[in-house]
Amino acid sequence: MNIFVGNLPFSATEDEIRDLFSAHGQVDRVSLITDRETGRPRGFGFVEMSSGGEQAIEALNGADLGGRSLNINEARPRESRGGGGGRGGGGGGRW
Repeated sequence: MNIFVGNLPFSATEDEIRDLFSAHGQVDRVSLITDRETGRPRGFGFVEMSSGGEQAIEALNGADLGGRSLNINEARPRESRGGGGGRGGGGGGRW
């Protein structure tokens, strides 16, 4: 199960999140998202669990971590953002 973890304190570490979730089941992977340009944490991440995901969501949603109330739910697949480089048609040279 892939779980979205939002409203993380910027000081949160992958180990800290792994420890928090491992109390509820098997944690396979933790990914904290950082800004591409600055490398700074963006305040959210994802936890992949092979067991205990439902219990972790129920137990940890709204829990306090570093003075912030966590927003935890099942991650939804990324929606297509469309476009990306479509320049339309045609163009014309001279005749």
